[in-house]
Amino acid sequence: MRTLIVTEFITLDGVVDSPGGGDHPRAGWTFKEVPFVEEAYEIKGREQLEAGAMLIGRVSYDEFAPVWPKMEEFAEYNAMPKYVVSSTLTDPEWNNTSVLRSLDEVAELKQADGEGTIIVHGSATLAQGLGEAGLVDRYHLLVFPVVLGEGKRLFSGREQGTLKLVEHEAYSNGVVKNVFDVEH
Repeated sequence: MRTLIVTEFITLDGVVDSPGGGDHPRAGWTFKEVPFVEEAYEIKGREQLEAGAMLIGRVSYDEFAPVWPKMEEFAEYNAMPKYVVSSTLTDPEWNNTSVLRSLDEVAELKQADGEGTIIVHGSATLAQGLGEAGLVDRYHLLVFPVVLGEGKRLFSGREQGTLKLVEHEAYSNGVVKNVFDVEH
């Protein structure tokens, strides 16, 4: 079975809404409100090298697909198989992208042959659904010392399993890396 990892930039109060841009009133909070410290993002490079497939929701697909293919730093993601969970997307233009219609199809993808992890970027609604369905094996969270008060949250309170901290590190800008395995 393949490992499914949800990776998020998250605020101290659990908000994952618009970290790099978007509709939230404080969109871009990861870069606008916290000084950049390169070593805090080491895990992001490691994720790209270890991933064998990317899984995203429709909203994240609409944000990433026009931009990521033009970015050299995402070469591995652009080449690997990508899966979008959507009931409306019919003909994805991003190369090597397939559409999954349900969480049952995500469960089948986890069971199928394939190398590397399945990485979920952003995709707050999808991440919540995956957690509630018990399909998440690991969370990679970069926790930013920011409180937004409102916005999309990572956890609904209906997730399955207990989290076990397996890796952590604090950085000079106040960002804390927390890697949790989900014990089902």
